[in-house]
Amino acid sequence: MDDRDALYIGGAWVPPATGARMAVENPATEQVIAHVPEARPPDVERAVAAARAAAGGWAATDPAERAGLLAVLREKLAACQDELAATITAEVGAPVRVAGGIQVTVPLQVLDGYLELLAELPELEPEQVGNSRIVREPVGVVAAITPWNYPVQQAIAKIVPALAAGCPVVHKPSELAPLTSYLLAEIIDSAGLPAGVYNLLPGTGPVAGEALVAHPGVDMVSFTGSTRAGRRVGAVAADTVKRVALELGGKSANILLPDADHAVAVKVGVANCYLNGGQTCTALSRMLVHASRYDEAVERAVEYAASYRPGDPTDPATRLGPLVSRAQRDRVVDLLRRAVGEGARVATGGPDATGLPEPGHYLAPTVLAGVDPDSTAAQEEFFGPVLSVIRYADEDEAVRIANNSRYGLAGGVWSADPDRAYALATRLRTGQVDINGARFNPLAPFGGFKQSGHGRELGRYGLAEFQEIKSIQLSGDPGR
Repeated sequence: MDDRDALYIGGAWVPPATGARMAVENPATEQVIAHVPEARPPDVERAVAAARAAAGGWAATDPAERAGLLAVLREKLAACQDELAATITAEVGAPVRVAGGIQVTVPLQVLDGYLELLAELPELEPEQVGNSRIVREPVGVVAAITPWNYPVQQAIAKIVPALAAGCPVVHKPSELAPLTSYLLAEIIDSAGLPAGVYNLLPGTGPVAGEALVAHPGVDMVSFTGSTRAGRRVGAVAADTVKRVALELGGKSANILLPDADHAVAVKVGVANCYLNGGQTCTALSRMLVHASRYDEAVERAVEYAASYRPGDPTDPATRLGPLVSRAQRDRVVDLLRRAVGEGARVATGGPDATGLPEPGHYLAPTVLAGVDPDSTAAQEEFFGPVLSVIRYADEDEAVRIANNSRYGLAGGVWSADPDRAYALATRLRTGQVDINGARFNPLAPFGGFKQSGHGRELGRYGLAEFQEIKSIQLSGDPGR
């Protein structure tokens, strides 16, 4: 990987204000693979100024023209899939089968969804209500702060609807995965967007992130990350009373009803929990199983976990790569030790598993049994390949356990009776629920309840996050 020495501000690659640099590590080799600039407050000032200078012209651009530029972006993004996937594997540790099969294909599906939506343009047209004309306007300059675990997907989910709505963007990616964002910036630059409509600021959260969130020239912050960091974003943004959308953590429950096909449900549940090394906010990390089938489910989970042997993420056969950093691995190990100390039983894997690849920030795929619904294993987001299997007696108890969480991002229900599964899904306090492993829908709203955040991404719901609504009262005949 090549070092980077510039920031993308105002449609040009420009030198940073200082010589501060950040190292980018490959989590599978523990080797530094590149350095990038570390943006500081003066860089934030320049980027916000460039975005504000572009805001009026971009908002006035015909929506069809904006859609046309996004279509070009989609074409160029598709042409760079292999390079993007390889970069994600190098700086995040995602196995190539995940990086190539999910990390860069889902963003294209999201883009396709917005292009389909913009072709109809109903969300951008005025609406007549009595003698009032309701118009939707861009919210203004958007700070998009994106995480490391899905660096392209999360960036596209924020940048594309913001641009579609007529908002310029200042993008701060995670310091753990900036190289992918550099490629994305090059793709956006080649798509021909006006200068200042997109700006890239790699940097740390406490420095560049806080300066961006606090800046009075930023009208909205769209943030994805931990709940702890989300609280800080909300607190800093409150001083300027700007709009904030937060997509935060999760500890999602996957309920297997007794009539479910457990051979399929447990297999899919394990796959969901371990996807991307368990570093997925929607991971179904709590598997709730009826007492009559509990032991069977634990045995199956252990069996399926064995197929997720940690290995070299560049090997197409690898299903489980390293965690993103030593700090992340140590955090998960500490949580596992606490869980075991509270009585959870390690059915496989665990904090002391041996035979892991070296070097690299690897953790064994873990299944915890005998988990108390109030314990660390059931309440804390590990963000690693750890599945907690929890016993329940009846549906009411399953719902109580599932809702017994400060999070509410995702969930799953499995049953041979789809109506029964749907009825149970409606009782879960969470932003989305999959029934019998239903596929991801890029047009459906994505977001959480409770401390999983607020606001929605994707589809027309995501577009609306970047729009202000204005009522214009008309005199005389409202139809004229």
